[in-house]
Amino acid sequence: MQPTEPVLSFSDLEIATPLLQALHDVGYETPSPIQAASIPPLLAGHDLVGQAQTGTGKTAAFALPILHAIDLARREPQALVLTPTRELALQVAEAFQSYARHLSEFHILPIYGGQSMDAQLRQLRRGVHVIVGTPGRVMDHLRRESLHLGGLRTLVLDEADEMLKMGFIEDVEWILEHTPPERQVALFSATMPDAIRKVAKRHLKDPREAKIEAKTATVEAISQRYWLGSGSHKLDALTRILEVEDFDGMLIFVRTKLATEELAEKLEARGYAAAALNGDMSQVLREKAVERLKKKTLDILVATDVAARGLDVDRISHVVNYDIPYDTEAYVHRIGRTGRAGRKGEAILFVAPREKRMLSAIERATRQRIKEMRLPTHQDIAERRVEQFKELMMSTLEEEELSFYRQLVQQISKEQSLSPTDIAAALTFLVQKERPLIPEEKPLVSERREDDRGGARRFERTERQERGGRPTRFDDGATLYRIEVGRNDGVAPKDIFGAIANEGGVPGKSIGHIKLYDDFSTVGLPADLPAQSLKRLEKTWIMGKPIKIRRWTGEAPAAHSAERSGTRRNSPKREA
Repeated sequence: MQPTEPVLSFSDLEIATPLLQALHDVGYETPSPIQAASIPPLLAGHDLVGQAQTGTGKTAAFALPILHAIDLARREPQALVLTPTRELALQVAEAFQSYARHLSEFHILPIYGGQSMDAQLRQLRRGVHVIVGTPGRVMDHLRRESLHLGGLRTLVLDEADEMLKMGFIEDVEWILEHTPPERQVALFSATMPDAIRKVAKRHLKDPREAKIEAKTATVEAISQRYWLGSGSHKLDALTRILEVEDFDGMLIFVRTKLATEELAEKLEARGYAAAALNGDMSQVLREKAVERLKKKTLDILVATDVAARGLDVDRISHVVNYDIPYDTEAYVHRIGRTGRAGRKGEAILFVAPREKRMLSAIERATRQRIKEMRLPTHQDIAERRVEQFKELMMSTLEEEELSFYRQLVQQISKEQSLSPTDIAAALTFLVQKERPLIPEEKPLVSERREDDRGGARRFERTERQERGGRPTRFDDGATLYRIEVGRNDGVAPKDIFGAIANEGGVPGKSIGHIKLYDDFSTVGLPADLPAQSLKRLEKTWIMGKPIKIRRWTGEAPAAHSAERSGTRRNSPKREA
């Protein structure tokens, strides 16, 4: 069922103000078709059958109504989302967390096989508002009676046809039978085979329908490539691409306003003429930035979807999706900013391993296979710099009056008994001193990943040493930080190590000793940790909890031994 009137913005849907603020933060303004068709009936309490492909924004279609109705004072499961895979469960949980960023004390728990059952049990005992899980693990908890659904208001079956293909449909029906009869059910599926229709008929009451035809868009004038990687490696990858890619004007898309400013600053520090473009800027400043791009006093704009709406600059030869968009329609709109006026355009997409489902959805939407790209090597960058220097030298010889400089070189040659080649070499060095023709060789991303994994193994060994009762080393050269996850949360040193390396962009070799306590942990980080890295870490979650990182204000952990005392390690005193 389509809405009778067009939905122009999320505010038309009358969802709670904190949710509208979160949507504005991530760059959402206009609901996608599946969101516009699904949110009103779900808010009204109706059951729903939604037919939509991956990449159409369906997670927000059910997450926003659930969050709108959530009672934060009740620490019990009020919504259960069933997904076919662990990867999708994590993605859905992250999306919920993003939309709930302005809901204080909201708790969501992804549960799936292969994850520590003890950690899940602890989280369930503490109380959560929303559960996202795979059918098998949800059944395990229901049988153990560790998951109680007496207060359940909403059940969502996400990608029901995939659950059918994987043989989960009987498990899904078993779970449905263990939910309160008055609960609301939303079933989403890309296709509607008979088995799924039967499930809907048996378990949904007078459901509304939201069917969105899969849209395809042809983008023949645009060459599309993707790079598979994530976290702290993205800036390294982007810098390498900028070094060798022959671009005129470039538009780089990120998800948040803060990210536009952070990335633009980092690119400027690397010598690129870059600026941010986001919704917090006044209209005058936005127009000024676009005008600078048109007049070639600026080469790169780092923008959110909202700020780039209506942007039409023929000069844009490249669009980089630094953050993958939330839906395929946004992707098509983004890359449509290049390839204008009959020109060839280039689109580059950064994809994290867990985002490959969205990559497949984008390929279906654009009817094109997107090729994986090879990152430029150190040798590629060196060759490109030499080529650019030669071009600059030849254009200078052709366009500039150099009589005085020729005489000066002849004079230096005569006075110092130097050959013109020696003088030219010295001048070349001086000209390129800030940007050497042979840049400092840095490890490739793949090598850095290996280094990070080695670091994670190093911390696993440290934890095993602690279990054996041997004293542990404290890195005196590092600044000690406290984070609010500990042994009781089921966290391991490798989890903390991975989060800090990936989210904070801290090199693995710079992360110091990690020590676990019952309710918190400590980690040594570089004394000169960049403020931007700390900002990102302040927003990081581990094991479903915000880590709330801050400098340690108590005694050094060596004074609070983590060695065993009987069967339990001693815990340090809490900070006042």
